[in-house]
Amino acid sequence: MRFRQSLSLLLAGSALAFTATSALSADLRVFVSSQHRPDVWRKAFDMFETEHPGVKVKIETGGNTSELQAQYLNTVMSAKDSSLDVMILDVIRPAQFAAAGWTVPFNYTIGDTKGFMAKYLPAYAGANTIDGKVVALPAFADAMFLYYRKDLLEKHNIAVPKTWSELSAAAKKITDAENGSGSSRSSVLQGLSFQGRAIEGAVCTFLLPYWSQGKDLVTNGKLTFDKDAATKSLALWKGFVDSGVAKPNIAEVATDDTRKEFQAGDVLFAVNWSYAWGQFQGDQSAVKDKVGVAVLPAMDGGKPASCLGGWEWGVSSYSKNQGDAQTLVKYLSSPKISEFMAVNAALLPVFPELYKDEDVVKAVPWFGQAQDVVTSAKARPVTPRYNEVSEIIRTTVNAVLAGTMTPDKGVEQMEARLQRVLR
Repeated sequence: MRFRQSLSLLLAGSALAFTATSALSADLRVFVSSQHRPDVWRKAFDMFETEHPGVKVKIETGGNTSELQAQYLNTVMSAKDSSLDVMILDVIRPAQFAAAGWTVPFNYTIGDTKGFMAKYLPAYAGANTIDGKVVALPAFADAMFLYYRKDLLEKHNIAVPKTWSELSAAAKKITDAENGSGSSRSSVLQGLSFQGRAIEGAVCTFLLPYWSQGKDLVTNGKLTFDKDAATKSLALWKGFVDSGVAKPNIAEVATDDTRKEFQAGDVLFAVNWSYAWGQFQGDQSAVKDKVGVAVLPAMDGGKPASCLGGWEWGVSSYSKNQGDAQTLVKYLSSPKISEFMAVNAALLPVFPELYKDEDVVKAVPWFGQAQDVVTSAKARPVTPRYNEVSEIIRTTVNAVLAGTMTPDKGVEQMEARLQRVLR
């Protein structure tokens, strides 16, 4: 009964307009990834509660990697647990969750779906629309960038690298100087941190230099694996380890490890998502006001490539408060909250106009140049068997970086396994 009442209210509203108050009444439980500023999302939930006094939102956080979060949500959904109403999903998950019947489509609550979704950046409208059904709504955009210590580059008169070769040379020169005899540093300065652990981030680790060579992995659902480009990609990352630019145990480093190492002042260059910026500028950060951000370097003779990321809000099919939960998600996915999260948590907006918004650019100046990177970032292979593709790539990258497999052997096994999945 409550769902029908809420649905009627939703249908009466315009697509992106929200009333100051409503008759909503529910206790909603929301899963938020632990590394994506649940403290600031809490403020957004508080704003929603103020506008809807009958609703109380409780946060549940967990998992510091996409895999751990997915494992937890898979368990909850498989058990048809009704206690969770809303969940944040990695941009690669909405299609999987929709196929499993775990999320509720928004079509009836947003009316003109094509017009509604057209307001978002195209990549996110596409990621959340499956066979004409809007299965989730965008939370925030993301892409990979190069973070660097601008104070150290300026100190050693070195320009921001545009190729991975330039980055390697810059890292060796600066770390040799900073870690040399007489250094006052309490820890060794690393040249580069990136994701080598067998997590989703390692898929992007492989694809960044692979794409930079103009190659795609999957085209129209068919495997288009280029062995030469793949070998160069794996050899690039292993070379960073062997040359000392990356630390020997980089195969154990996950996404938030990279963020923590850089934030502690222990890393010169870092490959990471945009979410890290806000935490680099926090009062507890050792690198506050010392950080630069740039487009990722390219392979020699190639073009820069970035990996498309981002997170989406889905409503559980097993929620007993689906109408109220969808109202909350529409609110969280509105321009108002997208701007709020950009200003207060440095999460990239999902609306193109916000990249030029005065308040957003004032709070995070580099967002003014970030839209081109986000809109040109490439999506990971689109296939119903993505989980298997991801597992093949990330475990191979991890094995090569750990030294248990050569780049040549890794490429050989990767190709054979991908052919079996995508034949």
